[in-house]
Amino acid sequence: MTKSKRTTAAPPSPPVLGPRALNRATLARQLLLSRSPMSATAAVEHLVGLQAQNVKPPYHALAARLDGFTPDDLSRPMADREIVRIVTLRSTIHTHTAEDCLTLRPLVQPARDRELHQFRAGLAGVDLDRLAAKARALVEEEPRTMKELREALLEDWPDADPQALSVAARCKLPLVQVTPRGLWGRSGQVRLTTAEHWLGRPAEPAPDPDGTVLRYLAAFGPASVKDMQTWAGLTRLRDAFERLRPRLVTFRDESGAELFDLPDAPRPDPGTPAPPRFLPEFDNLLLSHADRTRVVPPELKGRHWQGNIAYRTLLVDGVLAGLWRPDDDALVIEPFGPLDRARRAEITEEAERMLAVLHPGEAYDIRFGTVRDTWDGIG
Repeated sequence: MTKSKRTTAAPPSPPVLGPRALNRATLARQLLLSRSPMSATAAVEHLVGLQAQNVKPPYHALAARLDGFTPDDLSRPMADREIVRIVTLRSTIHTHTAEDCLTLRPLVQPARDRELHQFRAGLAGVDLDRLAAKARALVEEEPRTMKELREALLEDWPDADPQALSVAARCKLPLVQVTPRGLWGRSGQVRLTTAEHWLGRPAEPAPDPDGTVLRYLAAFGPASVKDMQTWAGLTRLRDAFERLRPRLVTFRDESGAELFDLPDAPRPDPGTPAPPRFLPEFDNLLLSHADRTRVVPPELKGRHWQGNIAYRTLLVDGVLAGLWRPDDDALVIEPFGPLDRARRAEITEEAERMLAVLHPGEAYDIRFGTVRDTWDGIG
């Protein structure tokens, strides 16, 4: 009598999350399904920083996310050096807590090294360690503009490319923009010093990427390895995800890509209402995934960009639905498709709230401009 062979059942396939399910999960992490009562500092920490190429975007980002927010809630901790502006993720300026500034900057140093390599022709004969030491001494003596720093470095390396010298200083050193730059309603040139000097404490060693993976998923998940690599501007993060796999849950998107997530992170019902939100240019919601279809419908890909310029965006039902811009004493909304009366009323109410938060006491008209294209939302 022959024995039957024992068969091992294949592991169950991970659940599939469609664009709408991913959208609602990400909006919940991003504090965009309902406004959060957390402080501005806590929100900056939870979101692992806010894109801050310009001064105003972090304020608009928090006005869309926090209940009771006022511009002073961000300006005050910036003035108190609890929050800083520094080049980190994707080689762009971000607003970070002091703690994240001192840890995330070392984490993304490999990306800064790759960026520096692109300027090697203009740095021929330049001792980069000596350049970093001189640049540190200059900006710690007093905060300098990039022009002042570049001119001082040219004294030692007159044959080098001036732009390459300033890029080298920015890549080799964690340079923060000192206040009043970044404060609401204040103006000021970009003046730089080192994070250590500004914060009065040394930088931390580069952290193990595992903890940052968990924080990324808490703010942007569910997400793939490529998604996080896009957000961080780093490569070779697969090993960190694999180490964490026993602590995570996995899904698939409709194209079959594997998505990771925290077991207890919010994944709301896809039918959960998503109110309109006005987001600034370069908001991380639209920049932090390799596959952005959870927020940007495929037919609208690239519609919120022109060259290197990003537009202020309007979310309707959780996805990109138009652009907005200030125009003298008016806020002009340019939808990508027709809006019924109820939608216009919701959008107008949200616009009024944003203006009351960021421009209290000022009179603004709210105008709907030209419909730019068709928009059908996400299925």
